[in-house]
Amino acid sequence: MAAQDFSSKHHAVVLGGGFAGVEAAIGLAKSGRFRVTLVSERDFLHLFPITIWTPTRAIPTSRTRVSLAELGRVNHFEVLVDSVASIETDANSVVLGGQTLSYDYLVIALGAGKPKPPGVEHTRSLCAGPDAAIDIRDQLDRLLRRGEGRIAVGFGGNPKDGSAMRGGPAFEILFNIDHLLRKKGVRDRYELSFFAPMATPGQRMGPKALAKIGPMLGARGIHQQVGSPITGFAADGISFEDGTKLGADLTLFIPGAVGLPVIAASGLPTNEAGFVKIDANTLVEGTVNVYAVGDVAALAGPEWRAKQGHVAEAMAHAAAHNIIKAAQGLNDRIGYAEHVSILCLMDTGSGGVLVYRSTKRQFAINLPIVGHWFKRGWGFYARNSKLRRFPRLPGL
Repeated sequence: MAAQDFSSKHHAVVLGGGFAGVEAAIGLAKSGRFRVTLVSERDFLHLFPITIWTPTRAIPTSRTRVSLAELGRVNHFEVLVDSVASIETDANSVVLGGQTLSYDYLVIALGAGKPKPPGVEHTRSLCAGPDAAIDIRDQLDRLLRRGEGRIAVGFGGNPKDGSAMRGGPAFEILFNIDHLLRKKGVRDRYELSFFAPMATPGQRMGPKALAKIGPMLGARGIHQQVGSPITGFAADGISFEDGTKLGADLTLFIPGAVGLPVIAASGLPTNEAGFVKIDANTLVEGTVNVYAVGDVAALAGPEWRAKQGHVAEAMAHAAAHNIIKAAQGLNDRIGYAEHVSILCLMDTGSGGVLVYRSTKRQFAINLPIVGHWFKRGWGFYARNSKLRRFPRLPGL
């Protein structure tokens, strides 16, 4: 294929190589109207939803990563592996670790930061980055070699922004560890616990999902400690505000999300939690050519809304569409509100629970055996459809 001539095209810069950033870059490049540059601190797209299987060695690490260079090559966008030092909207430029980029349009898809509660260094978090799952795998291997132990898995939130939490992966990794221990015939030698500061963790998924999760934990003999704020972590467990302590040899914790320092330093408008304020069409408030999508953005919607990958991609699709129309001088705009929903195929190691919640309906369906393989199939689809090895399905 002949090299494209970008000399006369608008330059669109996308910051972030996660689901939202890649989706925005693909959409913009597909139009043929832009030179698209995607900036990412790592050189691969991290397929986070399937990293739940890395700690139990059910999937190799290579299956959870897709080369950004290859994604850029087949989808016709440039990739820069670099860090973002500052965003200068007044100058239409972005300062990176190694250079400064000028843009005509900017899409911010940098994700979110993590709070650091006291003693958090004694925990491992699946959401801490691509290497976190490998670290958890190694720590789990250590406990398996020891032949006994206490494993506690939990998640937190952000009281300043209710959408800034991810509880599903905590349940999934806990169920998968339980499944692994049962396969090995050593479940009785390990104490598994779930913890969370809220009284009804998982309630964002809706009453029907919540009615399933509790009994699933109980049926597997998983202790629950919920309803009291976490005051700190230590090498031997978790302390709570009510004076209780949960003992653990391995603590896995997914904290709530917070805004990134680079966003605060760049002077972009943010909500109380530090997420970028956008309008209904993902345009950053007070700007004409800067968009924010995914976890970095303040998500509008019902009280139970949550930052999820499918919502991030819907926001990115809207941003790409709106930038294309703006460059054409057209007023046609689309938003993301209709896509704000809870959608989760919660894997249990031996099956799954399909959870859906929108403003119109909600359900939670047990999918024994096939649920696990459906999620595995999604991982295959996510990788290969983005690499254009087969067509993408509408809305997926």
